Amino acid sequence: MTSGTELTAALNAAGYRASMARMITISGPSGASGVMSLLERRYCRSLLERRYSEIGVSRDGASWRIVLAQPLLSADLGDWREAGKAILDRVNVARAKPRICGHRRFDAAAALAWNEQLAAASLAHSRAMAGQNFFSHEGQSGGSVTDRVAREGYRWRRAGENIAAGQGSPEKVVAGWLASPGHCANIMNPGFVEMGAAYATNPDSDLIIYWTQDFGAPDQRPRAFADPSFRLRFEGAIAASLVLPTSPA
Repeated sequence: MTSGTELTAALNAAGYRASMARMITISGPSGASGVMSLLERRYCRSLLERRYSEIGVSRDGASWRIVLAQPLLSADLGDWREAGKAILDRVNVARAKPRICGHRRFDAAAALAWNEQLAAASLAHSRAMAGQNFFSHEGQSGGSVTDRVAREGYRWRRAGENIAAGQGSPEKVVAGWLASPGHCANIMNPGFVEMGAAYATNPDSDLIIYWTQDFGAPDQRPRAFADPSFRLRFEGAIAASLVLPTSPA
């Protein structure tokens, strides 16, 4: 299988619809470590191309096939709020059972509630990533998840964020997050009680579709009695501990 037409036909037959795909064929190595060594030497640039977001590997004896692909957007993706609530549903299914995220074990956790302010912050960051063609928790002009949720009027006690790009459906996004220890820990964190999620697209960007999921636990203390110094645990794909001088507005 060498031509693009044959690869597309094989992907379609397997039920995978790709907007772009490339196959790398390697013969000789008998184990995965040998394949990886050869890939790093000969195909490093291809593996690092941002336009591909998913990978598949097959083996037939000493012949290996590695397929890099960018999926088409799901035909029933819906608008950003529908997709965000589909993420919520899948996240709550995941939280309903104990789960191991990397080396950390999490008990089942209570279901999260949808929050429109967290959803608005998620949408704003997804649109920024899509429109400005970047992929990061930090905005192009600075600012973190806590800045974004506060800007939408959310008074947080705890906040966190997952981001993803390239996946064409809520199902694939959540599956990817659950397979990543840091993102999985965010999803299973019992300290979060609310979330919002959204996507944005830009066909001229590297990864076409960008997803953001913002988590929160509200600060319900009366403003007049709020502790002037408190610790926020910010957990997820990037983890940090911040000590803030005052409660956010």
